[in-house]
Amino acid sequence: MAQKEDKILETIRMIDEECLDVRTITMGISLMDCCDSDIDRSCEKVYQKITTKAKDLVKVTHDISAQYGIPIVNSRVSVTPIALLVSASGGDPVKYAKTLDKAAKAIGINFIGGYSALVQKGMTPGDEALIRSIPRALAETDLVCSSVNVGSTKAGINMDAVKIMGQVVRECAELTKDDNCAGASKLVVFCNAVEDNPFMAGAFHGVSEPDCVINTGVSGPGVVRMAIRKAGREATMDEIAEVIKKTAFKVTRMGQLVATEASRRLGVPFGIVDLSLAPTPAVGDSVAQILEEIGLETCGGPGTTACLAMLNDAVKKGGVMASSSVGGLSGAFIPVSEDQGMIQSAEKGVLTIEKLEAMTAVCSVGLDMIIIPGDTTAETISALIADEAAIGMINNKTTACRLIPAIGKKAGETLNFGGLMGYGPIMPVKKSKPDVMVNRGGHIPSPIHSLKN
Repeated sequence: MAQKEDKILETIRMIDEECLDVRTITMGISLMDCCDSDIDRSCEKVYQKITTKAKDLVKVTHDISAQYGIPIVNSRVSVTPIALLVSASGGDPVKYAKTLDKAAKAIGINFIGGYSALVQKGMTPGDEALIRSIPRALAETDLVCSSVNVGSTKAGINMDAVKIMGQVVRECAELTKDDNCAGASKLVVFCNAVEDNPFMAGAFHGVSEPDCVINTGVSGPGVVRMAIRKAGREATMDEIAEVIKKTAFKVTRMGQLVATEASRRLGVPFGIVDLSLAPTPAVGDSVAQILEEIGLETCGGPGTTACLAMLNDAVKKGGVMASSSVGGLSGAFIPVSEDQGMIQSAEKGVLTIEKLEAMTAVCSVGLDMIIIPGDTTAETISALIADEAAIGMINNKTTACRLIPAIGKKAGETLNFGGLMGYGPIMPVKKSKPDVMVNRGGHIPSPIHSLKN
């Protein structure tokens, strides 16, 4: 009994003092049965299905949080990539974006993801129409998030799509420049996107998923940091890895409890737990500070990539020990504007875009929430996307870019989004022009190790 009470007290402490939370309960909803040759009828079906399936999502989230005393920060919905519906209906894709926004507001969720296209091998007319509509869609809605998958280990990198996405990212920022360029913060460009990711802005409901499913994302950078601190400076690196693994096990167990309970109450199958160390601007809730607790003076300095590799691997091992349904991205996120330690390292000039790119070879996402000068060209943005996609393609892992050109601002200034998205310094980008490479278009072929059949 004493041991059980100790575990309960430990969990309470992690929640109260170390920023442990369930970051999101995300309901994935298939919209394949909402396809129609008439876009207005299709939008009607989309609205009805979302508001029917997810009508109790927010209430159930609040009830579980109150009953178990576990903070559940967000309730979200992800849907089938909307480009598939556009291919069937034609018409202005922004109608779908406005329908998603209306449905999200009706059920009271934080964000809805899936204004998306998967174009790693090529683009249909529906894909291209949706991609080119993204800037308007994000400027004219509040809760819609968008993603585009431009590459994969199996297919290579679609450089025609990469070229367009550089233009799209810039236009997203330009159309929302009076709102801190927020449009670009709701757009993710992926390589090897996964179908069950519950985290925004990159969530969509994959075509191989069930009609409806509950996925949950758990986060606890503060818990991991405190566990490493308790291990002391004398602990070896393999001992630190074991501490991280055991901590991730406990956090994943909590996430599975919440997910299975939400699944039961909503009458929807349980999908996966995504154990991702997703930071926030809150003090102590920082992945950078975990790396510094391991022994770095400043995140971004020598040793950063090695520490991050160990952290990411140990988190995944702990999660897999705790649940047979670990999925999504699961690992460590390194979004600059959302992580107080990353912000401070970038302000000191220790953490640069080049170092972040190296770090993405061993972590769970990529160049995430990176604010760049407002005069960065579309071609340079495309080249940054291509570099990140290449890391994902070659390493057979998910990588992504969420780049925010700060229109009218230059390197060294600050852009403030507020809330979970935080604020961040505008990071310098090298001026060397990649225009000829980007404008070649075509395809970067898949690597030799993709040939596994």
